Amino acid sequence: MTQMMGKQSIQFEKAPHILCGASIVGKKEGEGPLGKLFDEIEEDPMAGQASWEEAESALQKRAAQMAIKKAGPSCGPVRYLFAGDLLGQLIATSFGVMDLQIPLFGLYGACSTMGEALMLGAMTVQAGYADTVLALTSSHFASAEKQFRFPLEYGGQRPLAATWTVTGSGAFVLAPKGGKARISGVTPGKVVDYGLKDSLNMGACMAPAACDTIYQNLVDFGRSPSDYDAIVTGDLGSVGQTILLELLDKKGFDIAKQHLDCGMMIFDAQSQDTHAGGSGCGCSAVTLAAKLLPMLEKGQWKRILFVPTGALLSTVSYNEGQAVPGIAHGVVIEHC
Repeated sequence: MTQMMGKQSIQFEKAPHILCGASIVGKKEGEGPLGKLFDEIEEDPMAGQASWEEAESALQKRAAQMAIKKAGPSCGPVRYLFAGDLLGQLIATSFGVMDLQIPLFGLYGACSTMGEALMLGAMTVQAGYADTVLALTSSHFASAEKQFRFPLEYGGQRPLAATWTVTGSGAFVLAPKGGKARISGVTPGKVVDYGLKDSLNMGACMAPAACDTIYQNLVDFGRSPSDYDAIVTGDLGSVGQTILLELLDKKGFDIAKQHLDCGMMIFDAQSQDTHAGGSGCGCSAVTLAAKLLPMLEKGQWKRILFVPTGALLSTVSYNEGQAVPGIAHGVVIEHC
């Protein structure tokens, strides 16, 4: 039986299970609306390390170890690791997971990387190439600012459309069975470029890609927005959300009742001065682990479409005057 659905989606014949999720965040994230839900809050932005990059690596390692411990010995050893971050050459990941000694597939999808990790991990388990895999991502406010914008000492003013990179790491263990939630299908995203060049307005840059993936998921699976309890984007923020809803409405789909955004959920924009919301590889990962997955495991939700979104820019492309393309990966997660 074919598992290909429509133009670009996959319906898994044997849906891989999510055994558990783990989340560790920084102090600012711990002070936000989801603060009590995270597994661990790291008060020290340096995480006891000598640099911002090493701090991010430390968070990743701890999140991975936490997820493996939560899954327990009955799931067996983790065969493969699908992981990534925002830094050049994935240094937060490569240095962070080195001691785990798990074969690594290093991934870069910008802030959409957790969607890519879950997608490829689920495909690997479904195909029988591994019994247990780990999906892992991280981001750090200071390391991201240092790489993509200005060192914190610069003190530049942030426009209202800007998002605040989440300091945190999320990890998930996938296996053929044994969990209370499962990945029933996926819709890999395409690179979408509307020609926007404002790297401080990533919500606007990523919204067209989110629209493209959500639209294709609904068409490929023959579903309406109401077939999902929630359609959750990664980090469009308030600006990107407005654009997404308008773009989908023009395509004939109204998702206003179902739409949530991790970047808008993780911070209180007014009291925490985070402007449009949160972003970063860690944003959707920790929100899924702390808030969304438990809702599914408890049966409060039956099915969601999880759509992490990424802005595919680098310092090189930006300085050369290139636009900021976006990508979004759709993961259908259901209650078992």
